[in-house]
Amino acid sequence: MTARNIKLVLRYDGTEFAGWQYQPRQRTVQGEVQAAIRKLTGKTVTLYAAGRTDAGVHALGQVVNFTTDSPLPVKKYRDGLNFYLPDDILVHTAEEAPESFHARYGAIYRHYRYLIDSDRSPLHRKRRWEVGHELDLGALKAAADHIRGEHDFSTFCVVSSRLKDNRCLVYESCWRAEDALWTYEIIGNRFLHTMVRSLVGLMIEVGRGALTMRQFKSIFVSGDHTAVTHVAPARGLCLVAVGYEKEL
Repeated sequence: MTARNIKLVLRYDGTEFAGWQYQPRQRTVQGEVQAAIRKLTGKTVTLYAAGRTDAGVHALGQVVNFTTDSPLPVKKYRDGLNFYLPDDILVHTAEEAPESFHARYGAIYRHYRYLIDSDRSPLHRKRRWEVGHELDLGALKAAADHIRGEHDFSTFCVVSSRLKDNRCLVYESCWRAEDALWTYEIIGNRFLHTMVRSLVGLMIEVGRGALTMRQFKSIFVSGDHTAVTHVAPARGLCLVAVGYEKEL
């Protein structure tokens, strides 16, 4: 049978995973989904993801694809894979995609959300960063506005993971607050390793008054990752959606 290109949208709680990417003797999202596909179809496949989420990072809209010569009807993939998958991973949708579709290289934008709680909560502690400081929403918004646009984000990427080109285009960057919940939304064409969590960590320093905007801007362009003294924990970060059309 001719190879088919299957596209899945996944949701997962990243708490108990060593990240997306397969690692020997580690529990990973890629490893669990590939194992479920093998059980369902009898075929071994390689999954390609829109974003390689780090250990502890969650997803509501992770997009993946794989090619297979299995004759299994595409409508069987969602329920079939969910039968084999653990409770902390869910196939939200499954469809047959064009041969040219690639989850990573075809993506136009990625949308991440970071949640912060100013109160301690046993209900939300695995999905929010509990910050024990008063925060200035105006200062956070000013820092977020500075991030919007195309910049070199080398400062916010660990040195070992930097690329030849560390420029990213950020379409949206904004904070909002409702009672104890503080939410940061960022949409960009791509993101570097630890970039969102490093940005959030530095902005919180501004929001609590430990850094001025002048200092924030200076660190932003410095290229010195060690200047980002607080990287936000992974548990507050979620990959919300990935876009494949120019909707922005």
